[in-house]
Amino acid sequence: MSYLQTIWNNSILIHPPGFYIIGFQTLPFISVYFIFLAFVYAVTVLFNCLVIYVIAFNNALHSPKFLAVFNLAVIDLIINTCLIPCMIKIFLAKDNFIPFNLCLVQTFTYFTFGSLESFALVILAYDRLVAICFPMQQNSVNTLKCMSCIVAVTWSIAIGINCFAVGIMTWLSFCKTVTVFSYFCDYSPVYRLSCNNYTVHFYTASVSTILVLVIPFIFIVVTYISIIITVFNMKSVNRRIKALSTCVEHVILVAVFYLPLFIIYIFGFYFGGINPDQRVLYLSLASCIPPCLNPIVYSLKTKEIKVRIKAIVRKQKIWTRGASS
Repeated sequence: MSYLQTIWNNSILIHPPGFYIIGFQTLPFISVYFIFLAFVYAVTVLFNCLVIYVIAFNNALHSPKFLAVFNLAVIDLIINTCLIPCMIKIFLAKDNFIPFNLCLVQTFTYFTFGSLESFALVILAYDRLVAICFPMQQNSVNTLKCMSCIVAVTWSIAIGINCFAVGIMTWLSFCKTVTVFSYFCDYSPVYRLSCNNYTVHFYTASVSTILVLVIPFIFIVVTYISIIITVFNMKSVNRRIKALSTCVEHVILVAVFYLPLFIIYIFGFYFGGINPDQRVLYLSLASCIPPCLNPIVYSLKTKEIKVRIKAIVRKQKIWTRGASS
């Protein structure tokens, strides 16, 4: 394998043509898992595209809440498109080589949209906070313009953080092994292959994790503490039940996204001993399942979206009958 040498700050940088992704080496029947992931990807594309279509082409849904839902659907679609087809190519088709620049692109795409997934859950929590705790100010505080600005800011932060994180990967030289033990071009497993100092990359990864996972999760927890206090100050039991029922689906999304990641990392950090293949399996599930479940658990259960989908299906049936007659 021929390595590309470049000079930066009077230092010679050695970049390989690419990396070999290895993982799932000791797990039996792993091909069944990737067939399952193909099904997960099909469901992700189908339902998230349906949500995007319904919201985009219905003016009645052009509201702050559904802008947040639209944002989540776009993120879910892109993140699984970044991951699952590549995983099937690598592990099912046994083509595990990925060029160096494409590896950086995948790293950037995955972590940018992974960050945006976390921020999207925060935005939905903010929407619930305003609706329940400040109902009288909702129309003046949570406007479409305000929500558009919040979404734009989260995209800017995610892109900025990951542009820096991936950009500094080009400072590294890779003169050792080029095999990455993960399920994609993962940031930490890649930079740890370098033969020069990667302290900056370690602290970048650590700070990024705090910014895009820990702080958003804390914000969501504080949001729901505020919501619970407000709800229990309501005099009517029916109002309490109605207010809490609007939060159930979002709480499920938060649990599905954050808890597996925290459990895997905390268990590995404090207890160690997780089988590397099992760790890769659990992390891949934690990455691929939430984008598939989000539209099913949250978006498509929203009353307004269900009404629009039924109207679309009704029109399709009428059109089909007319065409057949």
